[in-house]
Amino acid sequence: MQLDLDGVLLDIQGNIAVLTLNDPDTLNAFSPRVLRAFAAALDHIEDDTNQVRCLVLTGAGRGFSAGANLTSVAERNESETTNSAPKKLDAGAALETTYHPIMRRLRDLHCPIVTAVNGAAAGVGMSFALMGDMVLAGRSAFFLQAFRRIGLVPDGGATWLLPRLIGMARAKELAILGERLPAETALEWGLINRVYDDAALMDEAMTLARELASGPMSLGLIRALMAESTDNNYENQLNMERQMQRQAGQSADFAEGVTAFLEKRDAKFSGR
Repeated sequence: MQLDLDGVLLDIQGNIAVLTLNDPDTLNAFSPRVLRAFAAALDHIEDDTNQVRCLVLTGAGRGFSAGANLTSVAERNESETTNSAPKKLDAGAALETTYHPIMRRLRDLHCPIVTAVNGAAAGVGMSFALMGDMVLAGRSAFFLQAFRRIGLVPDGGATWLLPRLIGMARAKELAILGERLPAETALEWGLINRVYDDAALMDEAMTLARELASGPMSLGLIRALMAESTDNNYENQLNMERQMQRQAGQSADFAEGVTAFLEKRDAKFSGR
């Protein structure tokens, strides 16, 4: 299945979905149009009949995403200006109504996410990149908390993600100074998982996606456990592990995994 959703390309190859941000003239900046296309792509990915077992998220052209499309924001603000005085823009409104629902859908997705970061991942584009369970980057890629440059605060969950991924000191450094973080340094800091030559990035991402897509349904449960772990206390996390293990233990994949182990062969998981 290949779909051009006007700002996003969706290519479902077997059980792998490749979602490509496709507005290269704006360096794949997020506008209302692109966000609507992204949400529509998620509808297809979440549809059980498409049997998607891994999502690869990347960007077309020179970069992953430049963040929010400030041109569309400025045009919307101008259209809302009265004759007497400019109307103050509620910069948080779009977060609540559009961005946050998409971020929650990515967090709760039933399958692993691989992000292949080519070029710039700036502003909220960086937040989208870091939603990957495995974050891969090309050597020329960089990450940028650009918000301070326009007088805003980090969003898209960045202020929650960054301190947990790289510690408070480095998170503050990125947000307050607004300096570029090269891919190699991001790897050293533990912000991302792997760095590849630019030309090899997508091939490596697809190789990893195929491995994950052939894995058991428990990968989705692992995602959920890890997402909750940072806010749970020890007892709550033990209880959640018990609940998730019950679900995993009742799956066809667990039965296949045990059988394959006893028969000394590779398991053939169905994702169920």
